Amino acid sequence: MRTVEPVRRRGGLWHHLDFRRLWIGETVSQFGTQISQVALPLVAILALHASTFEVGLLTAFESIAFLVVGLPAGAWVDRMRYRWVLVVNDVVRAAGLASVPAAQAMGALTIGQLYVVALVVGVGTVFFDVAYQSYLPQLVDRRGIVEGNAKLQASESVSQIAGPSAGGLLVQALTAPYAVLVDALSFLWSASWVAAIRARPPKPARRPDRHLGREIREGLAFVLHDRNLRAIAMCTGTANLFNTMGFAVFFVLLARDLSLSAGAIGLIMSTAAVGGLLGSFVATRVARRFGQGPTIWGSIAVSMPTGFVAPFVHRDWSLGLLAVAFVVFWGTSVVYNITQVSFRQGLCPPQLLGRMNATMRFLVWGTMPLGGVIGGALGSAVGVRGTLLVAAIGGCLPVLPVFFSPLRWQRELPTYVSDDETRSSPVESAS
Repeated sequence: MRTVEPVRRRGGLWHHLDFRRLWIGETVSQFGTQISQVALPLVAILALHASTFEVGLLTAFESIAFLVVGLPAGAWVDRMRYRWVLVVNDVVRAAGLASVPAAQAMGALTIGQLYVVALVVGVGTVFFDVAYQSYLPQLVDRRGIVEGNAKLQASESVSQIAGPSAGGLLVQALTAPYAVLVDALSFLWSASWVAAIRARPPKPARRPDRHLGREIREGLAFVLHDRNLRAIAMCTGTANLFNTMGFAVFFVLLARDLSLSAGAIGLIMSTAAVGGLLGSFVATRVARRFGQGPTIWGSIAVSMPTGFVAPFVHRDWSLGLLAVAFVVFWGTSVVYNITQVSFRQGLCPPQLLGRMNATMRFLVWGTMPLGGVIGGALGSAVGVRGTLLVAAIGGCLPVLPVFFSPLRWQRELPTYVSDDETRSSPVESAS
């Protein structure tokens, strides 16, 4: 039974058919997701005239699934074939998004339905992301993990460049509710590519004594007992809390306070995401030059000042400064993500991948619904710009857990090896 295809020395994963299918499917899905990140808030703001708090609550519903089902999702995914988890959850998200233009056509669209759609899409994303990050090591050998993550991050960055501008133009041409239909179709296309992957890893054996609670505890213990993973979880969770707080009111600032068109908003978002593409190209070189640990904390430190641009932006030259800030923010964020995700995948035993990824997502994305609610409430109480300033100040905190950890000086991070590999080549064990 074919599972892992070795990575060729020349060309690397370009010649890996199954990885290319996963890559294309994920790229298409990411492109559509970027459209919805512009379209859904604009549906609430422009079509339903939602308040600032309601827009913030919509942001919370988009991420609350990671808090509610994040931990059990890892245990469930570890019992399933990753490929079909990806396909099913692509289809589920497509159905949820397609209900938005359908309801609009019937004149029945409400803010309550947007909350439900955001929640359904969020649940699908929980299972998809846990399975996708666990599936990559099954498709390629461990030498290809960093390259695979870099390529996936590059395609995500390309979608961030083209997706928001396309989303803004689609909102202007079709109106926001109908622009969401493009995202629904993208998930179906993604599902078709993932379904075509030829590798058929065996379904995990059913343990006679399996217990959901114990399996969840095993994933939690693996993450919480490792100093590096704890530091990464604290850093990313804190960053997501304050980033989501700012993001909850960011579109209100652009669309309502600055009266920018949907096309202009999409253009700003796309220009900012150029940094993500650059980050994906240099991440491996940066980690090689400075070391994995210093790259993790250094990329966060470089991104901190960028949050102080949005609170003071106006409809003038400062919009260009905002785009530059986003270039830096996304570039450093992608370098951080490629380095820390590759480290996590290389450190974790295969049988724990789903639970490890789910635990990390629970810890680092579970803060996002709280950030959305706080951002919406603060936006109503102290205004949009005050909320963005609080988020920028809080955004300086995430560097502390990773800086005051072994990551500060570890150039080469530990990796997992099987018993067979240990007999032939000793490797530093997990801390």
